[in-house]
Amino acid sequence: MKFAMGQAVRRREDERFLKGAGRYLDDIVMPNMAHAAVVRSPYAHARITGIDLTEALASKGVIAIYTAKDIHAAGLGILPTITGIHGVDKDGIRHPPRYALTGDTVRYVGDPVAFVVAETKEQAREAAERVLVDYEDLPAVTSTADALSPEAPLVWPEFGTNRCYRFHAGDAAATEQAFTRAARVVRLDLVNNRLAPAAIEPRCAIGEWDEPAQQYVLHVSGQAVHSQQSQMAGHVFKTDLHRIRVVAPDVGGGFGGKNFVYPENVMVMFAAHRLRRPVKWVADRAENFMAEIHARDHVTHAELALDHNAKILGLRVKTTASMGAYLSSYGPLIPAVSMMRPTGGNYIIPAINLEVEAVFTNTVPVDAYRGAGRPEAAYVIERLIDVAAFDLNLAPEELRRRNFIDKTPYKTGVGSMIDSGDFQGTLDKALALAGWDGFPERKAQSKAKGRLRGRGIGSYLEMAVGASSEEPEIRFDDDGGVTVLVGTHSTGQGHETTYVQIISTELGIPSEKIRYVQGDTNLIPMGGGHGGSRSLVVGGSAVYLATSEIREKAQLAASHLLEAGIGDLVFENGRFTIAGTDRSIGILEIEQRLRTADRLPESVPATLTTRKRYDGSAVNYPNGCHVCEVEIDPETGRVFVDRYAVVDDFGRIVNPLIAAGQVIGGTVQGIGQALIEDIRYDPESGQLLSGSFMDYGLPRADDVSDVEVGFNENAPTPTNPLGVKGAGEAGATGAPPAVVNAVLDALKEFRIRHLDMPLTPEKVWRALTTGQASHATDQA
Repeated sequence: MKFAMGQAVRRREDERFLKGAGRYLDDIVMPNMAHAAVVRSPYAHARITGIDLTEALASKGVIAIYTAKDIHAAGLGILPTITGIHGVDKDGIRHPPRYALTGDTVRYVGDPVAFVVAETKEQAREAAERVLVDYEDLPAVTSTADALSPEAPLVWPEFGTNRCYRFHAGDAAATEQAFTRAARVVRLDLVNNRLAPAAIEPRCAIGEWDEPAQQYVLHVSGQAVHSQQSQMAGHVFKTDLHRIRVVAPDVGGGFGGKNFVYPENVMVMFAAHRLRRPVKWVADRAENFMAEIHARDHVTHAELALDHNAKILGLRVKTTASMGAYLSSYGPLIPAVSMMRPTGGNYIIPAINLEVEAVFTNTVPVDAYRGAGRPEAAYVIERLIDVAAFDLNLAPEELRRRNFIDKTPYKTGVGSMIDSGDFQGTLDKALALAGWDGFPERKAQSKAKGRLRGRGIGSYLEMAVGASSEEPEIRFDDDGGVTVLVGTHSTGQGHETTYVQIISTELGIPSEKIRYVQGDTNLIPMGGGHGGSRSLVVGGSAVYLATSEIREKAQLAASHLLEAGIGDLVFENGRFTIAGTDRSIGILEIEQRLRTADRLPESVPATLTTRKRYDGSAVNYPNGCHVCEVEIDPETGRVFVDRYAVVDDFGRIVNPLIAAGQVIGGTVQGIGQALIEDIRYDPESGQLLSGSFMDYGLPRADDVSDVEVGFNENAPTPTNPLGVKGAGEAGATGAPPAVVNAVLDALKEFRIRHLDMPLTPEKVWRALTTGQASHATDQA
């Protein structure tokens, strides 16, 4: 059957995107629409002693300028944050207030101070430059590692510390005993570098006031319209849910960065309500770097205990994680719960002790970015495994084989229940796909060219959100087509194709007759949006269950319309047929017949339209194995990714082409983190040093090789009806350790044990220069 589950169907939404027919937020122009610009702090930490709006208000085209006094006078609340985390110590989470505009003290470069509205974007930006703000400069701290030092300036002096919270998971006593009896202890200090999401479309928003409906309307380039609706209604505007409508058109990438309630989203709604006209704000690239969330930024000390047979006995991890200057919506969850669940990876580790200290720094708030805690956990264990193999003179694949989880379900040392997985089989498939056995010949060829070659494994364990709810509707329309309305949100993942495949497979409805609708809280009553690789796991399962209910309804209707017993009906390719006859009726025809029927028995539904709620009860654990080969030019330190292979266990694969696309996209982002990307602040002034694409490198075509992708479908998850595991964030989880392990493998002859990401040419060259000198001395 065409467009069935399991087929590598091309994304049907791509045609309109490739033809320029996508509708993004900046394409939207409304009658009488005004434009906004934000006045941002040029200081990392400063006290505001005065704001003079006189010159700005007199500027051409200016309609209004708002400051913190205006939002406080209107009674707007603070931007919401999730702070209820099990495992935080008795001091709890220190939660400073964050308003849409800052009125007393700015705490990072880019902190919003005023909101200027004018007739045109250019006029708004010109007027913003004429807002005069007097600042009293204060000392700042931007280093995560130094945030808790006694000399560090306090981001929030009222707390008396830069500590946001302490978190613990695992069994400290059992872990201590494991280390006491260990034959070998491997220790490693590492950094998970700060990143920017850097989607191709920057953040943007339009606020509108719907007078007849008495409703705020937010049009946003976002990933979770229902979450934005509930958070702004309950926390910021303090109004009934139905008073706020959130709409998202096509979104040019998000990667987590567009999930949250931002100050600008609040301010366009506030201004639109005040002015009774639409207000539009679009970030430029510099604003995106200085005002959209950042990610990662962990400093970690990790230790691995092994016995005489290189079996792992225990794992200790101590991480300091930056929260930035404020707590973003989900920020506190990331280094705690999200990193905790996959800690230890896909290995048997009897005892684990994880400690996290979250800290405030004078930097952009940190929150969820593709992987959100899981790449950080995978990087820790996969680097430890490779360093242990280095120290023990064992092949890295052998050390992994000795320690893989060999039976599921398996409860880890931090309490995670790994429901399924064929970790050994996935490793074997990945090594075969990568041509592992041919490496010595390729290494010799590289050496002949004067280059170094190394290979690395990233055998990752991920975690996908499954314990959440969705309630899609499959609606049979008057024109004979079908519309599926979903509360998940695609920002490029291919939901419009994947959900249609489920419906087409289960109901036999041609794909061209199925419409897809997302991203409008007025049309769709609930939804979890996008995040945590949840869309197919939760949304797809809900759609699948809805099709089952529709089939049951249609069977009752077909029995009545064909005057046949239910047991005599056979359903195939969208038609119910009386067994042994040629009498049949199609599912779309059933809907039309039901609509025109004069009288129906009570047991027969009046329509096949169905809304079905699915409540997931458990997370699931995607996993896989990345294998990377690199070449290094020792003269320059440049790292070239030469070969790359991935085998993933995503349970059941609905569309292998889309799944592979997700893997490749995430892998490229992970390669970027490993080799290129790094948000940097000046340690003295707190100025953002990597605030443009001139300074913040993203991977380009010549930075990566082709990525070969395979799947291991031998372990579908029992945690949802489809048997699927999340796929969206896996690539970014497995790639960083695979790449770093490959580089360190190439450098091991120089006894270079570890380098922190990103492995830039300068960093590698300096390590090689030092390592070569040390190696020469050893040989002498």
